[in-house]
Amino acid sequence: MTIARKLQNYIETEGIDYDTVPHHRTATTSQTAEAAHVPGNRLAKSVVVHHETGYVLAVVPATHRVELSTLQDVMNRRLGLASEEEVSSLFSDCDIGAVPPIGSAYGVPVILDESLDKANDVYFEGGDHRTLVHMSGASFRNLTRDAQVARFSHPG
Repeated sequence: MTIARKLQNYIETEGIDYDTVPHHRTATTSQTAEAAHVPGNRLAKSVVVHHETGYVLAVVPATHRVELSTLQDVMNRRLGLASEEEVSSLFSDCDIGAVPPIGSAYGVPVILDESLDKANDVYFEGGDHRTLVHMSGASFRNLTRDAQVARFSHPG
């Protein structure tokens, strides 16, 4: 697989320049950063959470962990981690654990940790465990322009 079809179509429709970074199969984002030789603080990790009326993608650097209680306060909602079944139904063309942070391609709102908001360039999973998408920070911010930006993570 290269990148997920929905993601690729969305990025191309938006006219965004990007490239891909292949790497060997990995199980965690920290392993992915190491395998792809990219800084972990520039690798955007997506965590799918659910609330009483739907889902949201919480996006943080791979070097950080989501503070669920802080995220609940920021969103003023009770949140929980989405199950693998829920993630599979929302991101049907992606492998579990390789969800891209571009929720607009899938109709899922995004909340972006402010630590990614000023990055010069950003990497993220393209839908499998072997390919990263790389683009400028400005392009990433354009693709996540509807995202709420807040502080809800801490270095892991």
